[in-house]
Amino acid sequence: MADLQVKKIPKLPIPGRRNIMITSALPYVNNVPHLGNIIGCVLSADVFARYCRLRGYNTIYMCGTDEYGTATETKAMEEGCTPKEICDKYHAIHRDVYNWFDISFDEFGRTSSPQQTEVCQAIFKMLNENNWLSENTMQQLYCKTCKRFLADRLVEGTCPRPTCNYDSARGDQCEKCGNLLNPTELQDPKCKVCRNTPEIRDTDHLFLELPLLKDKLEEYINHMSVAGSWSQNAIQATNAWLKEGLRSRCITRDLKWGVPVPHEKYRDKVFYVWFDAPIGYVSITSCYTSDWEKWWKNPENVELYQFMGKDNVPFHTVMFPSTLLGTGENWTLMKTISVTEYLNYEAGKFSKSKGIGVFGNDAKDTKIPSEVWRYYLLTNRPEVRTVPALFVSDTLFTWKDLQAKLNSELLANLGNFINRVLSFIAKPSGLGYGSIIPDAANAESHSLTKALAEKVGKHVEQYVEAMEKVKLKQGLKTAMCISSEGNCYLQDSQFWKLYKEDSASCAIVMGTSVGLVFLLASLLEPFIPSFSVEVVKQLNLSSELPLSLSDENGYINGARRPWEIIPPGHKIGSPRPLFKELKDEEVEFFREKFAGSQADRKVKADAKKMAGQLEKTKLSDAKKQKASTSAAQGISGGAAETEITISRLDIRVGLITKVWRHPDAGSLYVEEIEVGEATPRTVVSGLVKFIPLEEMQNRKVCVLCNLEPETISTTTSHAMVLAAFNEDHSKVELVDPPSSAAVGERVTFPGFEGVPGAVLNLKVWEALQVDLKTDAELVARYKDVPLTTSAGVCKVLSIPSGIIG
Repeated sequence: MADLQVKKIPKLPIPGRRNIMITSALPYVNNVPHLGNIIGCVLSADVFARYCRLRGYNTIYMCGTDEYGTATETKAMEEGCTPKEICDKYHAIHRDVYNWFDISFDEFGRTSSPQQTEVCQAIFKMLNENNWLSENTMQQLYCKTCKRFLADRLVEGTCPRPTCNYDSARGDQCEKCGNLLNPTELQDPKCKVCRNTPEIRDTDHLFLELPLLKDKLEEYINHMSVAGSWSQNAIQATNAWLKEGLRSRCITRDLKWGVPVPHEKYRDKVFYVWFDAPIGYVSITSCYTSDWEKWWKNPENVELYQFMGKDNVPFHTVMFPSTLLGTGENWTLMKTISVTEYLNYEAGKFSKSKGIGVFGNDAKDTKIPSEVWRYYLLTNRPEVRTVPALFVSDTLFTWKDLQAKLNSELLANLGNFINRVLSFIAKPSGLGYGSIIPDAANAESHSLTKALAEKVGKHVEQYVEAMEKVKLKQGLKTAMCISSEGNCYLQDSQFWKLYKEDSASCAIVMGTSVGLVFLLASLLEPFIPSFSVEVVKQLNLSSELPLSLSDENGYINGARRPWEIIPPGHKIGSPRPLFKELKDEEVEFFREKFAGSQADRKVKADAKKMAGQLEKTKLSDAKKQKASTSAAQGISGGAAETEITISRLDIRVGLITKVWRHPDAGSLYVEEIEVGEATPRTVVSGLVKFIPLEEMQNRKVCVLCNLEPETISTTTSHAMVLAAFNEDHSKVELVDPPSSAAVGERVTFPGFEGVPGAVLNLKVWEALQVDLKTDAELVARYKDVPLTTSAGVCKVLSIPSGIIG
């Protein structure tokens, strides 16, 4: 596990280099961050920071906890302690969560530091001297029971927007519609502490005159939104504020916990958290280095990238830049803003206040590795669509989707490719290469390898293009395509045959493939860093060949010659599986455990229950293994056959290389099908009247390979092609694997683990076949689990609710 902060000697901008400063919205310190918070700010920023470092850019990533304001005071009252004690407690919790998630901050600070007070007050004084501030009397809610003015988050009521009417809106913002509010606008307001109805009183405050700064602000927005390629949701939210017309914004509050206002008349007040929180980026940098101005007052040489959720946009595109512009100093203003929509949880929204969803410490307690969580969140990153009518694109977390992505993408695609390559190289001489990388001599003349290298080179170019534009989800998808290409390359080369028949070509395939393994470790390091660390360890390259995507080192261009990445003669380490399957039993347990709010989970939170559940699962699997073995030996009847698991079926992606009509039976085809073995299998299928001969030629199919051979009309069939038929058998269609699925790869059933039986009798197949069907979306399924390959799920053309046989 990487340390939370990776700093050694503080980095400063370097003339002539690309200097990038990254921030993510400062997580509020009054609760444990949930998965929506994590993907919305710190994780997305971490991916980009790691990418920039790999590219050789001089990069710092600044973040910390936002600690001042009403929410902290409220939480302190709830827990019967001081605001400082609350901040100390939750700052440590946040640090632990982000450390577990491998977030590589250069500095993770806090806004309750002396540096925050110093920087914030200095900016305020410059704004005051430049006459961008005004004084005004405003009406504010006052609770006679608590004897205090109620700042925004100490009030709850009904949203005044007629199209919303959300009954739990806060005094500063409605969580449902996103509109910013003043507490006095709320209908039926209540004090959050005592739940009594407050009254309205006059109180004096200081305001930032945004209307006077409008010209400077619009000039900045119009230029930088184009130059920095702002995301569409950021532009939309910013323009909405400008269209409504900028208003003076109050920057002080009647609180005790905050940065004191350095003004004689307002010494009993503090700054509004949304005035001082963005300044936290600056103060945290000042904790990182005393030369912080070389980053923050150096726009000619520093690019500022900021990451956040959509509800934080106006404060970063309107209020914070206005604050800095108003000082008259040469600040480094934000170049690029990357904004996520909301990540929803199962049937509803994540909510810190209501304790709904999976929180950072929950993720750790599941024992599912951090790289799996990172991968899932990033593949599901709620990025906005670019079509104007489709700006809203919240995404959904579900346990089933997490299981599917782990089992089919990480395990069956990425992990399968790397393990196949390294395991084969590690085999002793005569079976493999004794862990020594072979010499891929004349690889550029090997047509299959040359074609692969061209594809990989284009994918890497697309990856860099996406990442430079902060399209993180697209970058990850592109990197995973290289893994899929690798699996196809292995299958198409039939390296297991080449080893004995064409040793020179096999050496080229293995030398190229191991280069792809290292390339994948580099490309995926920003997304799943602990995975990359393990791959480099298995390659035994930790100090010899550091991960890099730098143009200077030639690694990007080197992707077109992957056989040259790792030199021949290098000895690899010990291959081990990189990912572990997530089973149905575990998914159901987690779904039940994390249902409802945190308050509802006390009974379900017993860790021993999980240990007991998993132990029962192991025992059940052992029984199923025994039952399957008995069935394979021909034992029929009895209860044992009901224990058979679908994983005992050896279903593979096949390619029909030859097909003809059976000479003795007009309704039958005879096919020769490649299934990843030394010779094709002969298969007899009764499909003549349903599928034309030309549609059978050179077609990928799903092949059940471990049925007992059966003689049909004088020809022995050594497998069965899967097809789906409607209820009256009037229509039959082949079950199609994805066109890019690798020939010979096993079709899996995510959540079902096990080794297929050597030979199964027909009764075992019949017991399982009753649950093989197509669904309304034409996906082939066993019960509710899709037939899955590394390239996707298997489908039929047009038969919903069909029976597969």
